[in-house]
Amino acid sequence: MRAAVVTLIAILSLVRLAAAAEPEASPYLAAGYKALFTCSATFLASRNADQIARQDLTGIYADYVAPMKKLPPAAIDRRRGWVSVTYDPFMPPRIAQYRGTLGCVLFPPGGGPGLRLPTLSLPDERLKARDIAWPDGDKLAEAPVGPTSRHKLGPLLKAAFDGKTYGKDTRTSAVVIASRTKLLAEAYTADSGLYVPQRTWSVAKSLMAAIVGVAVKERLLRVEEPVAFRTWSAPGDPRAQITFRHLLHMASGLDSGPAGNRTDAIYFGGGLVEEHALTRELAAAPGTRWTYANNDTLMLAYALRERLRDDRVYFAYPYEKLFRRIGMRHTTAETDWGGTFILSSQVWTTARDLARFGLLLLNDGRWLGQEVLPPGWVKFMGTPAPVQPSLERDNGEKIPGYGAQIWLFGPPHGLPAGTMAAQGNRGQYVVVVPSRGLVVVRRGYDGDGVRFAVDKFAADVLKALE
Repeated sequence: MRAAVVTLIAILSLVRLAAAAEPEASPYLAAGYKALFTCSATFLASRNADQIARQDLTGIYADYVAPMKKLPPAAIDRRRGWVSVTYDPFMPPRIAQYRGTLGCVLFPPGGGPGLRLPTLSLPDERLKARDIAWPDGDKLAEAPVGPTSRHKLGPLLKAAFDGKTYGKDTRTSAVVIASRTKLLAEAYTADSGLYVPQRTWSVAKSLMAAIVGVAVKERLLRVEEPVAFRTWSAPGDPRAQITFRHLLHMASGLDSGPAGNRTDAIYFGGGLVEEHALTRELAAAPGTRWTYANNDTLMLAYALRERLRDDRVYFAYPYEKLFRRIGMRHTTAETDWGGTFILSSQVWTTARDLARFGLLLLNDGRWLGQEVLPPGWVKFMGTPAPVQPSLERDNGEKIPGYGAQIWLFGPPHGLPAGTMAAQGNRGQYVVVVPSRGLVVVRRGYDGDGVRFAVDKFAADVLKALE
């Protein structure tokens, strides 16, 4: 009897240990991650296999580390623009395909060349930027401050890359600092540079908010009206009360799973936005609960597609209505294989292009005197949402507030009131300080759980410029 009890205790202990251990991501998700990132980094950023392995495939989510190590090298077919990763002897490899203007698309598990993919062909304007003056292009009247400069910004740039001053083990790849009239300072690692894009991760959410602003300006939608997806149109469907304002404020009330920032089935699984983001149940009354949820942003992208009713117009919309209007010629927005933009994360762009976006916000939605966003839209983005995240961690650290798809900083974080920041995984930041006329961009490859103290860095930049 005693032996049986001891055995039972041992079994229960093993069960508890197994439950406490970090679960591994499914091999098909890890293979999808590797195929998609290898595709985008190869064809958009011109990275080689070693650079991709060191930057894009390390520092990833902890549950992806072990399964990623078990995968073979990605096979790259440059002629067809394919990247494939084998993960199961009984399944076809995971495939991502490069499609020019729309970047790379990840096929669903088992999906192959028979799938019809969205296409868009716009003129390549990347080289054009070199002959156009800043900020619309990259031609500068004078060289910006660099990390070896004696200017007060020089040592700050150097410190941003040292992996300790603004956060232990941080891995900065680029920093750009700009005023309303001038590119003040910039620096890059050897593997990065002016024309090397990275994935924005959730910085894309703020880009999505600006695109919605354009749609509002064009009267395609109104903030206060219900999103009214066709799939929510059945009589009595409680989701019919969700408005665009609710989605912009991360307050849809829809169930977002254990972690709203982990939509792996779409990002790495090859799932469709409409099959995953639009099918969640209502967990709270819309507008009463703030939950950081990728799905709320993804639904904005799908709603725009429904409102436009023409995929040719939809695919060109981010480029023609925002990116190219403000000189973001090195920016690529990717879609799921069904054609919906994954504008919660899947955008590849450069540090200078993000600085241009910051300048658009700094200038109240105007670019070189032309109205891009409707009057008051930037103020709307920067106004605290009716429901907010917790503003303080257990250790007393102050958490920024939230507006419309953008984070809100201020005096509690050592920054001027009205400071906004687009933020993304692995240390992507676009900090906009309207009262000081300043934009601070920081790009990185920070590991899972590592945080670059962008609030401290931005405060130090402001102090150096006093």
